[in-house]
Amino acid sequence: MDSWSSSVSNKSHKVWSFPGASFLQQRGFGWMMEIDESDDEDKQPILEELDIDMKDIYYKVCCVLFPFPFLGFKRHLVRDSPDFWGPLLVVLLFSLVSLYGQFNVVSWIVTMWIFGSLVIFLLARVLGGEVSYSQCLGVIGYSVLPLVITATILPLLYSLVYVSMFIKLMGVIWATYSAGSLLCVQELQNKRPLLLYPIFLLYIYFFSLYSGV
Repeated sequence: MDSWSSSVSNKSHKVWSFPGASFLQQRGFGWMMEIDESDDEDKQPILEELDIDMKDIYYKVCCVLFPFPFLGFKRHLVRDSPDFWGPLLVVLLFSLVSLYGQFNVVSWIVTMWIFGSLVIFLLARVLGGEVSYSQCLGVIGYSVLPLVITATILPLLYSLVYVSMFIKLMGVIWATYSAGSLLCVQELQNKRPLLLYPIFLLYIYFFSLYSGV
């Protein structure tokens, strides 16, 4: 009984005061007005609860947008430290850019991200690459970001047909290079075209969804 009372006394409590509180305290019902503050101290920010690291996501976004080795980014972190929320955010952002009033395009793009990454993963494993599905999911998802930028620019060039086609091609090549340079690990260096080609086709299909399904 003493050990129980001592453990209760160690907890942080706050007394809630209201008219008639003194009457309840005199009758031995003061415990009804105590608020346990220990639960508030144990609460964590929602980003920590969901395991979302915004600094890590921002750094990986920079690694994808600037895929050239001489810039000094540790691009292997996008592959070696995969996360889910960053790629999902990028894919949803591309879905919103591609929306044009057709909400079913969002589910199509997310589905293509999940199953397209699965196809790339299976192909990489067949070719002998030591990559995991989560790594492919993260790299493919983050590398959609160049398509987001390209899709944002295209409405400004609507009347310039050939320029628009060139911008689309450059966006797909940018995304393919960013993803391929991360997924073509050491075991796949001699088989890069076999992996880059399906990645290129996947991003072309992403762009085909740009105007809706």
